[in-house]
Amino acid sequence: MTVFREGYGALQFKADAISGLTVAIVALPLSMAIAIASGVSPDKGLFTAIVGGFIVSALGGSRFQIGGPAGAFIVLVAATVAREGVDGLILATVMAGVFLAAIGYLRLGTYIKFIPYPVTVGFTAGIAVIIFASQISEMFGLTLSGKEPGPLVPKLMALVDAMGTLNIAALAITVLTIGTILMLKRWRPGWPGMLIAVGVASMAVALLDLPVETIGTRFGGIPRGLPWPALPSFGVDKAIAVLPDALAFALLGAIESLLSAVVADGMTGRRHRSNCELVAQGFANIGAALFGGICVTGTIARTATNVRAGAHGPVSGILHSLFLLAFMLVAAPLAAYIPLAALAGVLAVVAWNMIEKQAFATLIRSSWGDALVLMVTFLLVVFRDLTEGIVVGFALGSILFIDRMAKSIAVESDQPLVQEDVADATNGSRHAYEASDAGDADTVIYRISGAFFFGAASTVGAVLDRIADQRKNFILDCSGVPFLDSTAANVLEGAARKARQAGVRFFITGASPQTRRMLINHGVKHPAVSYAASVRDALDLLKPGKTSTLER
Repeated sequence: MTVFREGYGALQFKADAISGLTVAIVALPLSMAIAIASGVSPDKGLFTAIVGGFIVSALGGSRFQIGGPAGAFIVLVAATVAREGVDGLILATVMAGVFLAAIGYLRLGTYIKFIPYPVTVGFTAGIAVIIFASQISEMFGLTLSGKEPGPLVPKLMALVDAMGTLNIAALAITVLTIGTILMLKRWRPGWPGMLIAVGVASMAVALLDLPVETIGTRFGGIPRGLPWPALPSFGVDKAIAVLPDALAFALLGAIESLLSAVVADGMTGRRHRSNCELVAQGFANIGAALFGGICVTGTIARTATNVRAGAHGPVSGILHSLFLLAFMLVAAPLAAYIPLAALAGVLAVVAWNMIEKQAFATLIRSSWGDALVLMVTFLLVVFRDLTEGIVVGFALGSILFIDRMAKSIAVESDQPLVQEDVADATNGSRHAYEASDAGDADTVIYRISGAFFFGAASTVGAVLDRIADQRKNFILDCSGVPFLDSTAANVLEGAARKARQAGVRFFITGASPQTRRMLINHGVKHPAVSYAASVRDALDLLKPGKTSTLER
């Protein structure tokens, strides 16, 4: 293991233990809330976090990834349970695990990175809207006359019809939970706000004897430990019936996991191994299903919490699973007192945080093409189907890319095969070569040639990650870039942020007005980045005693 080869001692273990405990405290209420929202019992969410989270951390390609049940799967899992039952869900989860492992072994994980940035932002926001809508009945304590519809519009109509059954006590518990989380986030950000909020709500229900549903009244509590592993019931007809669900689980699991790994890379400066990560996700789904769990994926919020808590490596994720198991063994009877309205409040906050509000607004303003891809993906996810939203969004983004490429081609006539050899000083904007330009060990110059779009973003991003390696100045020449899309702009924003944190001066030169406008809209601007007309201008401004003002 890389972490142990680098040197792993008591200090690193202490850091991982603290971060693992922190993540476990966050994951405890979330795992139960996601399971209940998915149409299964809360213990299945804990089984998923314990078994799946352990395997993801032990075998994964990202040293900071935290695996477990994710809000993104609520819609798909709930639909599968309603149609095929829990047995069908477990079989689909095993099949999805096989597909994910196969994708990793065949080294196809690289292609998942080709999904455009507006698609990921759009489907994440769409999922958040659906999660929030699914919790309205619990937040208001509503009693529906029949089964709650899945599609959004019929769901909202049924909820409006049931408003006469509003439970004031349940609504008060929801408000108390959300208010506690928000206040702690503002005044005590280091405290486990979600767990404290659920604890306060549970005490209020128990002490005041409020008439609200709890885990105990609906599910009878949770067991004190893991069940024995068992194979799901298998039949050819059943496997064919759940095949579309398994494919959807695998596709969304791959996207969500690699997106979470990319977030961890951006926070730490590391690079994950996508194919290794997908193999681990595959085995994690198989393992979780054998213990009666649901779909496993990398979880962005818990992974980010792991990094912020000071994790050193995957031991943190392994310990997070063990801490969750200890919580089950010790505190399982207390879970019966948790009100469902409190868990609905937790998911309402999760849904709000899932929406990348700044990125959404930036994409709407950046260009009509990115705005179109974003809104089409978002609306299809909300009103039609998650997989359909991703596929159509990707196809639309590809068509727009082809259109942009076609418009960026310039046709020149009567050009000789070999250009005339003239001195640099008389060749347009070129300057005579100076050996000192290549002798500055503190400055590195990279040049990007060709279209910089979502298909090339991951490759360029891997190169840009090394900009802070023993360098003080970094110049990125974009004079050969005919156009740049929002995915590429997002990559450069991350590179600029890392450069500023490392104390590296970052220059972008030769950017066209359109490219520069796109970058500035995505936050690639002063003070993180300065713009110059050419590499020569940037080098001149780096010379001692030069005080010229850079373009901003």
